[in-house]
Amino acid sequence: MGYPEAMALAAELIETWQISARLNLFMIEDIADEAWESKAEKSKTPCGHFLHIHNVRLMWLKASAPVLLGDLTKLEGATSRADLSEALGRSAGAIAQLIALGLKEERIKGFKPHPVAFVGYLIAHEAFHRSQAELVLRQVGHPISDKIAYGLWEWGVR
Repeated sequence: MGYPEAMALAAELIETWQISARLNLFMIEDIADEAWESKAEKSKTPCGHFLHIHNVRLMWLKASAPVLLGDLTKLEGATSRADLSEALGRSAGAIAQLIALGLKEERIKGFKPHPVAFVGYLIAHEAFHRSQAELVLRQVGHPISDKIAYGLWEWGVR
């Protein structure tokens, strides 16, 4: 594959990551205030699932490229949707930088086999936690709206 094609694929992979990351923010907007800290038996709260997503991103940044952490900090406990959304946006941007660096260096430090698989891992991890948050919301009587449920699959407009 020639250089221009590789650059185009790198840009598309980073864009794919960014679309997936925006889905978290899209879903968070729809969660009822009274359900944000709700907990079903033996589960994280919806807030807890999104906190975990942010904190795992930070774990990878710390392990793979600490310089990209900047002033990002781990979040714990009850966190407002606005604060968590802002943190998720910032950690998603730092991860996009990590992906770009990993593609340039052809590796993500501490992850095998390669940067493309790393993006797949992150997307799968975050989709799992979105679905877990959705399950909790259903169990506590505050399911996400059909608009959001279907919208999570509309990658062309996210």
